[in-house]
Amino acid sequence: MTVLWAERALLPDGWADNVRVTLDDAGRITGIARGAAPAGQRVELLLPAVANVHSHIFQRAMAGLAEARGPHPRDTFWTWRRIMYHFLDHLTPDDVEAIAALVQMEMLEAGYATNVEFHYLHHQPSGAPYANPAEMSERIAAAAARSGIGLTLLPVHYQFGGCDRRPLGSGQQRFGTTPEGFARLLDGAEAALTGLPADAGIGVAPHSLRAVAPEGLRFCTQLRPDRPLHLHLAEQIPEIEEVRAAYGLRPVEWLLENFAPDPRWTLIHLTHMTDSETRDLAATGALAGLCPITESSLGDGIFNGVAWQRAGGRIGFGSDSNIRISLVEELRTLEYSQRLRERARAIYATPDRSTGRVLYEAALDGGASAAGRDTGAIAPGMWADLCAVSRRNPVLAGRDGDAMLDSLIFSGGAGLITDVWAAGRHLVRDGRHMDRDRIVSDYLTFIGKLQERL
Repeated sequence: MTVLWAERALLPDGWADNVRVTLDDAGRITGIARGAAPAGQRVELLLPAVANVHSHIFQRAMAGLAEARGPHPRDTFWTWRRIMYHFLDHLTPDDVEAIAALVQMEMLEAGYATNVEFHYLHHQPSGAPYANPAEMSERIAAAAARSGIGLTLLPVHYQFGGCDRRPLGSGQQRFGTTPEGFARLLDGAEAALTGLPADAGIGVAPHSLRAVAPEGLRFCTQLRPDRPLHLHLAEQIPEIEEVRAAYGLRPVEWLLENFAPDPRWTLIHLTHMTDSETRDLAATGALAGLCPITESSLGDGIFNGVAWQRAGGRIGFGSDSNIRISLVEELRTLEYSQRLRERARAIYATPDRSTGRVLYEAALDGGASAAGRDTGAIAPGMWADLCAVSRRNPVLAGRDGDAMLDSLIFSGGAGLITDVWAAGRHLVRDGRHMDRDRIVSDYLTFIGKLQERL
């Protein structure tokens, strides 16, 4: 049994003092005591740790390579995508494992306990499968074994280059799957998780309405009906126009008319929705998987956050391209985008909870849903996904209650997270991952070799 004691902790019913938390050897929380005498490991502020709901791990290694003006008069998501395709053509399985370990380490140090990986880099650059079709999935799992992070692996089905079912284009061959081939790949990816701790899990990710035909999407919904299903939706205006031209409806309209999304579904980005689409989709209980830093980086647009909140919509947060891995900056960027859109302040605050409290608790709920994981609260039976924060710094000095989260999110940066546990595994101590030096060294070796191939 492991015992933690916190001066202050965020429990499901609010803030509490002098909280003792006990964990069993499997990594689950077994008991909570308020007003308890100090015992075990002592921390200042204890929070439930968040799951990162959307990540493309390999894109971390191309951060900074797409910021120069290209030959096109207007650089957009679509020109960035060409750079990404060129970059990934040079990645080997060893490279992907080194990148994944670094990204997972950075997620943990940022306060995330779980990596929900939207994994579509399956094959060799030619599109030919590896001898083991789940080779790349095994590398993501191997990285998680090194980093210790909680992992929900979402293999991606990606069959077509557009709604007209055109073949995959240059740079997309590494993603390609038929429904039957994807089912086999999914089985192999799930088998790759058997060597990880019991909190690892599988999910299913049909890439988008552009890349998966309606019957392919239906097929995906039936593969793991009790596990999370993730789908990119309504991210870009050209995507919306293509779907409407092919199916006669906008993406959200078409999905609602042809499927029945529910809390199992996580719909990534949802950047461009009408007010009626926003209300109708929010009512299903499906999660909006938001990635505000990446959406800003790619120029996607601004999520219809106020209408979604008013309709009772749920949100989670992901680091997507991993250009910058910071939980507090994701929350901050969402709130600031809404302030700019609405020309107002404290957009997400409610009469009884501050902006930071609302955003953080939304991230906890959304992360648990998107990961299909017993997490998101310091409560008996939950995985011990926990995050400790130092209060002995200028950012949190003199703050208490919700103001601690507000200061952490709107003034905080690196260095405030002291400890992180994923399913009871104590992976970050004094702000550093337990294996930081070796993981960084391996990554630097990979980058040196990659530069020679680019």
